[in-house]
Amino acid sequence: MGRVNALAPNDPSADDRSDAPDPLAAFLALRTPEGAALLDELRSYDPAQELATATRLRRTHPAALVSAALGQARLRQRAVAKFGTEDAYRMFFTPNGVEQATRTSVAAHRARRFAKTGAVRTVADLCCGIGGDAIALARAGISVLAVDRDPLTAEVARANAAALGLDELIEVRCADVAEIDTAPYDAVFVDPARRGGRGRIFDPEAYSPPLSWATGAALAAPRAALKIAPGIPHEAIPAQAEAEWISDGGDVKEAVLWFGEGFAAGSYRATVLPAGATLWSGAPLPAAPVGPVGRYLYEPDGAVIRAHLVADIVARCEGRLIDETIAYITGDRPYESPYTSGYEITDELPFNMKKLKALLRERKVGVLTVKKRGSAVEPEELRRRMKLQGPNSATVFLTRVAGAPTMLIGHPLTGPA
Repeated sequence: MGRVNALAPNDPSADDRSDAPDPLAAFLALRTPEGAALLDELRSYDPAQELATATRLRRTHPAALVSAALGQARLRQRAVAKFGTEDAYRMFFTPNGVEQATRTSVAAHRARRFAKTGAVRTVADLCCGIGGDAIALARAGISVLAVDRDPLTAEVARANAAALGLDELIEVRCADVAEIDTAPYDAVFVDPARRGGRGRIFDPEAYSPPLSWATGAALAAPRAALKIAPGIPHEAIPAQAEAEWISDGGDVKEAVLWFGEGFAAGSYRATVLPAGATLWSGAPLPAAPVGPVGRYLYEPDGAVIRAHLVADIVARCEGRLIDETIAYITGDRPYESPYTSGYEITDELPFNMKKLKALLRERKVGVLTVKKRGSAVEPEELRRRMKLQGPNSATVFLTRVAGAPTMLIGHPLTGPA
């Protein structure tokens, strides 16, 4: 192995050093029997003991290999949240790959949608990254061409296909996606890079490749899916696409534009995982009614809000909005749904910190959950000012009701009232 770079891995000047290790060579060293044994030894390593661990391992292994293995061990620990323990500790990662990879549950949902068409047996996965989506597609029985232009990333994707026993279904190619002929494939999946040197990219035309190019590639295929940021403006969605917003565990993870036979152009869909429930609308919904706060308050899932399907929930629970600009739904009867979190409201107060503090002291509230929509108050600041004490808990909503700053106090519904 080459000389060890004395600079920290995140030191920007490290890239300018002539003795900086080649990332691809360092990764390939991890694929040797010695590298594999070292990674197995680091499976349960403690980051707090990294210096001692590195010192011990460098007595019997090349220093550069130890550095590469420690970096990979850190990435695997981070990847557990997306890939689960079993897969994460068999796979390989890059820092950008962990950050940008699709969570397994979301990738599996997309793969199932492709498979359910009954006509998708092969997919060209363009901008495949470390291969998370290709893995999900292969596990759904689909053959995949996985393409990425970065040599290290492509090699990592290839290693992951082999590590998970899917290399017979996944072909990895290092190439520019613009040079790939997708005509032989039943479908195309494109996941453009949405991060740059300055962080997240919000302009779809600044994606790499741009959304317009990805849309063109999608329209040229019999079926296609484009992964995009969930904050995409509805007016930027092509008319030929079905738009789906996906949340997992209450967090909106992504939006997907679906094209071709089997998908409903011009429609909006909200999918909630892990329940797998899907709310769908093929036409704009009428405006939801607005009215006074009732006994119950419902917080729609973020995917429902992004898909502009809140009015559908209002109709289902026979409720109303508390304000025409706020996505809180109120009603007079209990309503259970995978698309909402429900609360029973005990108090409605005009916004006033002193009154809230007095009420919480009277109720002996020591644990306070703070939720807000339409309020500039920071939850941590509110909790600090309340000086909470007591055995009870409560939830406070900082919001607007009919345009007026309001505090709603209540507790979560744990079952039918």
